[in-house]
Amino acid sequence: MKPIFPRLLFALTLAGAGRAAELPAGCCAAPPPVENRASCCATAPAVLEKSAASCCKEEPPAAPLTARSLYQLEAEWTSDAGKTVKLGTLRGRPVVIAMFFASCEYACPVLTSDMQRMRELLPEELRARTEFVLVSFDVARDTPAMLQGYRERAMLGDGWTLLRGDTNAVQELAMLLGVKYKQDARGQFSHSNLFTILNPEGEIVHQRPGLLGDVSEAARAVALAAR
Repeated sequence: MKPIFPRLLFALTLAGAGRAAELPAGCCAAPPPVENRASCCATAPAVLEKSAASCCKEEPPAAPLTARSLYQLEAEWTSDAGKTVKLGTLRGRPVVIAMFFASCEYACPVLTSDMQRMRELLPEELRARTEFVLVSFDVARDTPAMLQGYRERAMLGDGWTLLRGDTNAVQELAMLLGVKYKQDARGQFSHSNLFTILNPEGEIVHQRPGLLGDVSEAARAVALAAR
C-alpha cells in the first residue's frame, strides 16, 4: 500500500470524523478552453464587448485544498460508466459517500436505501447538486459492468456515482473514512456500515453509522455542508 498523506491522516484524526446564441462561432458566455480563447476574443464584435470579456477571461486558480481534504488523494478510480476519475473531480458540491460491494446479500442494499431515504429529505435544489458516491472494496469482482448492474437493481439515477479502484486505493480510502472490511471464504465481506458527508472541499463533516433508523440528522448535515 502506498503511503497516505501524513498531514491528511493527522488532520482527519484530530477532527474525529451574455447568451451563447449572440456570440460568434467558437465563442461562449462561459470561458472556453484555452485553445479557443484567441479566436473568441479576436472575432467578438464591439457590441458584445462585455460578453467577450467574460468569454476570454482566464479562470482564477483554485484555492489550495486544506490538510483535511480527501481530495488530496491521487488515486484513480473507474466508474460504472467506464470513466477514469479522481475524487477531486467532486470538489465544489456536497458529497455523501459510502463503501460497499455489489454482490452484498443484505447490509449494502440497506445502506444504499438509507442514503436514498436521506436524499429524499433534501430540498430539490440541494438534492440536485449533492453527489452520492458508492465505492466498492471488492476489487476482484466489481467491474464496471457489475457496478452498472447494481445501479439498475437499486434504481440509482442521476446524482449517483459508483466507483471501483485497486487494492491500494481502496485500503487508503477505507482507512481515512474509518471503514473496516474483511473478506470471508465465500467471497462475502464483513464491513462497517456507515456513510460519510463531505463538504464542497472534501472535508469530513458528518458520519452516520448503522443501518435503518432516522436519517434526518444526516440530511441537516448535508444542508450545513452546502452553505
